[in-house]
Amino acid sequence: MSNPVGAGVRARAPYRSIVNRPPLALPGGARVVVWNIVNVEVWEPTGAMPRAVLSPPMGSPLLPDIPNWSWHEYGMRVGFWRILEALGDRKMKASFALNGATCRIYEEVCTAALNAGWEFMGHGLVQRPMHKVEDQLGAIRETMEEIRRFTGKAPRGWESPGLTETDDTIDHLAECGIEYVADWVLDDQPVSLHSPKGPMTSIPYTVELNDVVISAVQQHPSDEMLKRGKAQFDRLYKDGAKAPRVMAISVHPYLSGVPHRIGYLEQLYDYVLGHEGVLVWTGEQILDWFLAQQTATAR
Repeated sequence: MSNPVGAGVRARAPYRSIVNRPPLALPGGARVVVWNIVNVEVWEPTGAMPRAVLSPPMGSPLLPDIPNWSWHEYGMRVGFWRILEALGDRKMKASFALNGATCRIYEEVCTAALNAGWEFMGHGLVQRPMHKVEDQLGAIRETMEEIRRFTGKAPRGWESPGLTETDDTIDHLAECGIEYVADWVLDDQPVSLHSPKGPMTSIPYTVELNDVVISAVQQHPSDEMLKRGKAQFDRLYKDGAKAPRVMAISVHPYLSGVPHRIGYLEQLYDYVLGHEGVLVWTGEQILDWFLAQQTATAR
């Protein structure tokens, strides 16, 4: 008899409270690591859109879905460049979570991210839930090869489209050489995940400071990222005096890159940078620090 779907989830990440685990320490006694993630995706105009800003007329979905496809396309043509400038002006790097097909369809965007020194992180081949991918292993390999061919380096991290995973996704990722994932939003510190295919670490991603949730799902006013981000940072900064924390800020060009939101994102960047004891790292920098801490603790 096969195991129920999802039965292995708890086994991959056994419970361990943040107050009862080996201590971690950041360089220079820092309190918080800020992890910036910029997500870029391929939305095919001939299929259903991953999200919609405009409901279909008379409730009947129509293809091609020009208004909703164009909503996303604006982010790639205009919004991305605002975010790139906002990060560059502040000398902040990001993890660039991209669909593998982005390297061909939006080559100019990917070249700009590469020139900015951003880390490239796998985000599926196109924007499609992992449950709908017929050959996950093949799609993961193709995504990694697209990124390796474009950058000269295979990605070490992975964020599944919509944070979706099946019971086998982690094992497929480990088998392909992925070292960390962003799908498990269950902690303020990195957590080791179990896989028989190889080591895997969960880096603290976010659905709380994620503009998809804030703007597209919950439909908050334009300044919500700033208000929520400041409150999130203030508590993590306080907690970080006892044990370091990771604060992820996840943005999408078609949401945070629009004129009425970008200024609030810039203010949030300035707010966190205005505090001492704050590091701005990519996902792989967080991973390397965590693994080194684990090695030191084991001695």
